[in-house]
This record gives sequence, C-alpha cells and structure tokens, in this order.
Amino acid sequence: MKFLIVGNGQLGSEFERLLKKRSNDEFVLHDKKTLDITNRENVEKVIGAYQPDWILDAAAYTAVDKAEDEGKEVNWLVNETGTQNLVEVAKKNNSKLVYVSTDYVFDGTNKNEISENDSVNPQNEYGKAKLAGEQIVSKSGIDFYTIRTSWVFGEFGNNFVFTMQKLAQTHPELNVVNDQTGRPTWAKNLAEFIFYLIDNHSAFGTYHFSNDGVATWFDFASEILKNEDVKINPVDSSAFAQKAYRPKYSVMSLAKAKGTGFIIPNWQNALQQFLNEIKQNND
Repeated sequence: MKFLIVGNGQLGSEFERLLKKRSNDEFVLHDKKTLDITNRENVEKVIGAYQPDWILDAAAYTAVDKAEDEGKEVNWLVNETGTQNLVEVAKKNNSKLVYVSTDYVFDGTNKNEISENDSVNPQNEYGKAKLAGEQIVSKSGIDFYTIRTSWVFGEFGNNFVFTMQKLAQTHPELNVVNDQTGRPTWAKNLAEFIFYLIDNHSAFGTYHFSNDGVATWFDFASEILKNEDVKINPVDSSAFAQKAYRPKYSVMSLAKAKGTGFIIPNWQNALQQFLNEIKQNND
C-alpha cells in the first residue's frame, strides 16, 4: 500500500517510524513546507501526483489558547478548511483517510466514560474547529477512520512529559492541576492502533483511543517525576489563567477500540516504556 503522511509532529513522526519497518509498503511524509493543506491547488498537486491508498492526516493547529483570539483564523483554516481540502482531493483520487481528533469535542460535564456516540458539545475554538473537521470527513462518503485522542505525549515535539521534566530541573516545587481528569496517550501506541485498524480491515468510522487507566494532570505529573527530587502540589484550575475552556472530565471509553482486539497498555506502563526509550536514545 501507499501512504501519504501529512504532518511531521508527534504522531506524523511515529507514522514515519512505523512505516520504515514495513517493507511491503511505500510512503512519503510531507510537512507544511511541502504540503500546505490550506492551499487547495497544492493539495491537488501533491496527492494527485502520488496517488496514495491512505492519507494519514496528522496535521493540526493545536495551540488551544491562541485559537481563542490571535490564532483563531489559522485554527479554522487548518482544522476545517485544510481538512476539507484533504477530504475532497482524497475522494477524487479514491484514497482512504485517517483523521485525528480530540476529546475537546466534548464539554467535559459527563460523569461516566464518554462513548463515540455521545453528544458532542465543544466549548473552545480548537474543539469546535476539530469537530467541524470530523463532520466534513464523516459526511464525505469516503472510507475513513476518525480517531479521537487526548493528552498525547511522545518523543517528537513538545508535550506535558518534557515540560514537567524541564520545570523539575529548575523548580524544587511545582503546582499541577488536579481537577481535570482524562487519559494520557503515548503517540507510539496511537500510531500502532491506527495501523492495526488498517491492517485488520476494521470497520470504518470513529474510534476513541488513549492509553488505559484514568488520571488527573497532577497524577500524570507525579508519575513522570516520581524519581525526581521535586515536590508536586495539587491545585485547581483557577490557579492558572487560561483563555480556552478545558473539559473537567474527558475520559473517553476504550470499549470500541478494545473490541477490535488491539491490546491497550495502561498509561503508567506506556509512560515508563517511553521514558526508558528516551533514556536509551540519550545514552
């Protein structure tokens, strides 16, 4: 099969790493310099020339707070218009599509795990734009997987794990939010799950994927820094002034993902394996 990866961030780089190990498949990776998804002519040219079986859309505008004001226009341009361009060109070229979305399409007021069929109600501009992208994909008539995920960490790019490690080097004490609950996600496991869906011809549609288990940001930080000489204090969200609304409870159900047969590691084990890999790479 031929894969076209859009984006070279946390997930796109994991796609690339996995595809390098798949000797029977071809792939190309495009960052925003070589494929501007907001430019329809550019999308037509690149996809039309390569004719991929699958488009792996790992491109997104993810600056959640900036999306509320200074980044609002580009947020919608990338997450809605860019998705529209990819979908329409995918349809023209008979390509299938993977679209990666977010727990922010929900309002976070649930008391129980959120299923794929629960009502969406995004409360910030990022979530609204990603939902618009979801709806474009689902109404397009193409074969697709939409994967909603949350709290992504990995080797490539900035994320919460690296932020906590960096802060711990210069701060003996850290305050971390303890009233937002969700599921951390290792980008490597997310990429593996997506290829599992493709390889096993799983039913097209929307899936939730994160690592198993539940955490607050305080829990997550405590696990990241459990071997470091730093004190971590639990605080509520009011301690940090943020422009964008954050869901209080965004624990998405993994039942459908588990139903495919994919074995999902819990987030603590995934985090430890990630930290071990980073240490090995740096030694």
